[in-house]
Amino acid sequence: MSQTKLDINQLLSLCKKGDQRAQMEVYNRYYKAMYNTAIRIVKDRFEAEDIMQESFLNAFMKLHTFKGEVSFGAWLKRIVINNSIYQYQKARKKNEVSINEIMYRVEDYNEDVSDHVFTNVQARKVLETMNLLKDNYRVSLTLHLIEGYDYQEMSEIMKISYANCRTMVSRAKESLRKKLTISCL
Repeated sequence: MSQTKLDINQLLSLCKKGDQRAQMEVYNRYYKAMYNTAIRIVKDRFEAEDIMQESFLNAFMKLHTFKGEVSFGAWLKRIVINNSIYQYQKARKKNEVSINEIMYRVEDYNEDVSDHVFTNVQARKVLETMNLLKDNYRVSLTLHLIEGYDYQEMSEIMKISYANCRTMVSRAKESLRKKLTISCL
């Protein structure tokens, strides 16, 4: 039977046995979504690619710990988000700013997510405006509004208190609202 016709649980069983074709099929099914998740956090195409690939390696090496309590995609996305936030915080501690981040343009971002074409101009405007927010606001809104994490999960991921998390999201939404209002005038 072709690898592409197997469901994810069958593929994961093969991956646990070291089947490289099954691993490649899992990669092909999930890499675009995982790349888009990473780039929304780190804002650097090359860094996002590295994070995505490292996350797949981590997932395949730790596949035996996957219990199936959540979907494989959700489990993998959690790995990508954790790796992205770790890399983001590491670069921030070093006070690094990559040349790519300086030259980052919304058009580049839109090319990166071309598979998820935004037909709604308002959605595109919101995403463009989110990129203008302070980094902690951008990350918190990405986790909350785009990735769908609740405040408790976000506070654990970002290593802040639940109250700080709610406050940050509230302030981030207000900042986004203000920037959107100004840009519409």
